[in-house]
Amino acid sequence: MWAIVGLGNPGPRYSKTRHNIGFMVIEAIAEKHKIELLEKKLYLSGRGDIEGTPVVLIKPLTFMNLSGRAVKDVLKRFNIPNEKFIVIHDDMDMETGKIKIKNKGRGGGHKGVESIISSIGGEDFIRVKIGIGRDPSIPSEDYVLSKFKRVEMSSIKEAIETVGVAVAGILAQGIERAMNRFNKRSVDVRGI
Repeated sequence: MWAIVGLGNPGPRYSKTRHNIGFMVIEAIAEKHKIELLEKKLYLSGRGDIEGTPVVLIKPLTFMNLSGRAVKDVLKRFNIPNEKFIVIHDDMDMETGKIKIKNKGRGGGHKGVESIISSIGGEDFIRVKIGIGRDPSIPSEDYVLSKFKRVEMSSIKEAIETVGVAVAGILAQGIERAMNRFNKRSVDVRGI
């Protein structure tokens, strides 16, 4: 079984904000694969399968900076090794809508990822990063909690769909093939 974790902040105030792109992807994957998300103490979770691979989808309810608490609980509960979980999160240093798959590595200043690394005691897990852009005139902590602009929505919707396909690719074909295929400027998801 694989764990697929989308990072974000719980509650309507944060819904559809840039920092919640991980939640949006989990919701899209859950809808596509008909996986119901149920509330547990620290997270929403749902078990199902993606292209025949058993998965548990996770939306931590611990707020971004404490995401590691929920992830550690999930990995322990389902006995999932670090190398069999994927974290989906926003990245301010990437162009809005661009995606990048990364195998292992540091947190890069992302508090949610850093919380996971600290909680599980390692960096050896897969990340799927989605660019949310940056506005130098707005402090970072305010920018990540802002909503996407109308002109950005088509690229965000496409990115959410592409990440769902990329996750299926990781599960079916492995991380190396998925990185070769999806770590490009743009990907045509038709026919995938």
